Amino acid sequence: MSTLTTPAGRLGALARAEFTLLGRSKATLVTAVLVPLALPFSLRSVVDDMDVEEAGLSVGTVLLPAAIGFALLFGVYSALVAVFTARREELVLKRLRTGELRDVEILCGTALPIGATGLVQSLVLVAGSTVLLDLPAPHAPHLAALGLLLGLVMCTALAALTAAVTRTVESAQVTSLPFVLISMALSGVTVPLEMLHDRLASVCELLPLSPVITLVRGGWTGTLSTYEALGALGTALAWTVLAVFAVGRWFRWEPRR
Repeated sequence: MSTLTTPAGRLGALARAEFTLLGRSKATLVTAVLVPLALPFSLRSVVDDMDVEEAGLSVGTVLLPAAIGFALLFGVYSALVAVFTARREELVLKRLRTGELRDVEILCGTALPIGATGLVQSLVLVAGSTVLLDLPAPHAPHLAALGLLLGLVMCTALAALTAAVTRTVESAQVTSLPFVLISMALSGVTVPLEMLHDRLASVCELLPLSPVITLVRGGWTGTLSTYEALGALGTALAWTVLAVFAVGRWFRWEPRR
């Protein structure tokens, strides 16, 4: 039996094709690679003016989760909204469905290069923050790893869902903007939830990206209790399951005319 007839073989073949297309798309490369790496540096002066020590944080434990948040928002979510929309409008997804590939394989194979890029970016950001920001080793690395992996899956599913309501590649920048702006402002990316009013923070904790940032930051600080960690994990899983269900129900395979 040919390896291409197995799920892993089909997924690998599609992922290799997407890697090739990713390398040819300068706009997607800029969004997925350069923007997430450049944005955290713009926050350094802002964080220096915050009283992060009063919240039990440091510059490193504020900037690193923010950098990973940018990687997920711009490098994964925004980039994938454009990719899914482009492949649908170019009839690529429709043609793939006529072959052996299953729907989940098509979506995962299409998303794999961007997801891998986001993972590598996050690891580079961790290494860079450790050196440049004198960031210590994480106290609970399993929480940080869980947060990052859940963030990758969640942002992929949300990107596919956003692509379902996106008509063109050009309009992807508009349809992805609400989630990006809300997450940047209220999910602990630019301002840690620990520095918000308790009532506002309790509401912001329920946003999709908030538990991801909480788990990543808590993995380094080691200040999350078991109850808080389980709560963040449950919220992230709930959003991920809802997003996956919504994609299965409403994702569009035909071009939007």
